[in-house]
Amino acid sequence: MISRLMISRLTISKFARVTVAVAFGLSLFALAQADPAAGTPVAAAAPNAPSAAAAAPKATGTKVGTINIEQAIFASNEGRRDFEALSKKFEPKQNELKGSADEIDSLKKQLNAQQDKLNEESRDKLVKQIEAKQKSFDRLTQDAQEDFNNQQGEIVNRIMVKLAPIIQKYVVDNGYGLLLDTSQATSFPRGPVILSGPALDITQPIVEAYNVQSGVPAPAASSVAPKPVRPATTPAAKPATKPATTTPPKQ
Repeated sequence: MISRLMISRLTISKFARVTVAVAFGLSLFALAQADPAAGTPVAAAAPNAPSAAAAAPKATGTKVGTINIEQAIFASNEGRRDFEALSKKFEPKQNELKGSADEIDSLKKQLNAQQDKLNEESRDKLVKQIEAKQKSFDRLTQDAQEDFNNQQGEIVNRIMVKLAPIIQKYVVDNGYGLLLDTSQATSFPRGPVILSGPALDITQPIVEAYNVQSGVPAPAASSVAPKPVRPATTPAAKPATKPATTTPPKQ
């Protein structure tokens, strides 16, 4: 139930994956559209997009490469630091929701255990109490999820804006003409990537270049770089219902 909040260690949500794709596309679009001629402004593509002064020439090479944008963001020193901080920030809310969930589960067990002993009025009162608490829990969980997604998206956007020109420069300097993002839906036939191998992947050198430019120190040795995982979908808890009345067996 609590996994719906997706506060598990540095999990990337569907919202953030969409944000990565948009930020990545707009940032590189701004760079690609920049005219290297002096005095020519960069096309307005997105807020905080790299300036014309930082723009690199268009990729004209012939090599093909892949990159996992999600992994690059999460594996960077800055990403590891900021997502870890976000996770810790939401721990009190997670604990609060866990307490509410435990209380609801306890009331449901009480209802199941005492349903034959309670009169109709007492049973209806307990059912309504469970339904009210369940409704409040669902609302608080949704609000927390949206808040977490929004703050996660802000981190992704901030890193992506700075990461895009590094990717662009690496592509140009190393003769790449095509770069595919393997963090998006790539399973054939839904995506353009049918098969890719480690020899084509440039994620690690991009992460290393970003760490140098950001100046953010590496986390402690005990901190393991998280992998951006697809969160499992947890079904919403069903509201408590009035138990069916059973007829006692005839003597």
